[in-house]
Amino acid sequence: MTAYHQPVLLNEAIEGLNVQVSGTYVDVTFGGGGHSREILKRLGKHGKLYAFDQDEDTTARIPDDRRIIFTCGNFRFLENYLRFYGVKEVDGILADLGVSSHHFDEPERGFSYRYNVALDMRMNRKGKLTAAGIVAGYSESELEHILSAYGELHNSRKVARSIINARSSRNLDKTGDLITVIQHCIPAGQTNQYLSKVFQAFRIEVNRETENLSDMLEQSSTLLKRGGRLVVISYHSLEDRLVKNYFKSGNIRGITHKDVYGNYSVPFRSLHQKPVVPSEKEIKNNTRARSAKLRVAVKN
Repeated sequence: MTAYHQPVLLNEAIEGLNVQVSGTYVDVTFGGGGHSREILKRLGKHGKLYAFDQDEDTTARIPDDRRIIFTCGNFRFLENYLRFYGVKEVDGILADLGVSSHHFDEPERGFSYRYNVALDMRMNRKGKLTAAGIVAGYSESELEHILSAYGELHNSRKVARSIINARSSRNLDKTGDLITVIQHCIPAGQTNQYLSKVFQAFRIEVNRETENLSDMLEQSSTLLKRGGRLVVISYHSLEDRLVKNYFKSGNIRGITHKDVYGNYSVPFRSLHQKPVVPSEKEIKNNTRARSAKLRVAVKN
């Protein structure tokens, strides 16, 4: 498990979930199983855990435990999957939105700029869209949008134009090809940070991460019991903004609505005014935790 992925904010997330011994819980991002195992430790013999992950590699790490039911699928279909299992309400939902260390460390997956491999980046290897497909097929405006929105690049137009110009005369199928054509766009002394943002942008688009998160959040208010907990760990500002908006208003736009009596109707109550972040010790032991933010909400 540790080699596959070191869970971030593990104790804080499980504490926020407030696991009850006979409760029903959902881990929508099973990954290496770190959070799921901690939930199982706190569940009694009548408790249930429904775990989800769209990456087939994770199935090798499912605990041999009758209390866990694993589904290899995308959490955007959470409500449908739970309905299939006859589950109408749950006591808690946990989502760790980070990419597993396994994905960055397995060269052939194409998530890391450290290896010159095919531009893939699919969480679900059965998916049709790859990063290479985006590089080859998206328009300049589409490339500029994802680099700006998902990578938060200040010179996204320059990067998009560089890709368009380069692909007219050569295939950009590998990570090294992409890095070469955008090399002149990288600010001095910021290579690693900059490339991380570029690759993040393509990964988010390939896997439709913001759409999936939005769909899952909007299903959570229906699925959670009154007093149930929603725990989300995010890793970049766009994700955190969606979560913050949803906790505040019950929708991803952050717009609060009034009921028929003129009172604001909000389905959740946040447990913390500010997100919980990793300690210096945790960041020192796991540098990939440095951008993590944890938010916990209780269903009203």
